[in-house]
Amino acid sequence: MHCPRAPAVASFLVLIAGGAAAAGAGAPTTAGGADRVVTPVFHRLVAFSLPAPFKLSFERTTGNIYVREHVPAGESVDDWSRMITLTGVQGMAYSAEATPQAYLQALARGFQRHCPDTYVALDLGPQPLAKEPSFATVVSCGRVTSGGKAHSETSVMVAIRGPDDFYALQWTEHGPDSAHPLALDGKYWSARLAQLGPVQLCPIVPGEGPPYSSCTAK
Repeated sequence: MHCPRAPAVASFLVLIAGGAAAAGAGAPTTAGGADRVVTPVFHRLVAFSLPAPFKLSFERTTGNIYVREHVPAGESVDDWSRMITLTGVQGMAYSAEATPQAYLQALARGFQRHCPDTYVALDLGPQPLAKEPSFATVVSCGRVTSGGKAHSETSVMVAIRGPDDFYALQWTEHGPDSAHPLALDGKYWSARLAQLGPVQLCPIVPGEGPPYSSCTAK
């Protein structure tokens, strides 16, 4: 885990990627009150909606892992109330055994290790968020500690299988800590996930740079 932001699934991936980095590239365009973010992630451009007041705060590619994090304006990756994360795993789709559901189950196990007594999960199933195969789930810790503060942490995440790579989008929120697993509201978390859509995977056009009009025009 990338402390002190444990145990967010994004932080679990950041640990794999090798630590923190400053905000980097990406091409936001405004549409319907939310920014449309388009960023290259390995073999594809990934486009999704980023609602206000979220801003890019972290981005890094290390080896076959890509991580991009957003927190509300005025917050930081070390002290946040909500976080939207895009991750990518290069070449994972080449494995016939890899599925979006299995990928999320592996991420959820990393989450669960930080709160075995207060962990709970809720599968939301395949999503209309993207054209490609997908699966969504909600994972939650009733009580974790970061920065010396106890709180709950709940994340809805969707995994998408591209032609070459796997991608995951998640919306994570901190709340009051609880000695018991939280009751998860599927409608609430589905609505959070819907704010990030639609998710598009577009071919990378050689020589094209931001704002990646080949993807934003679709």
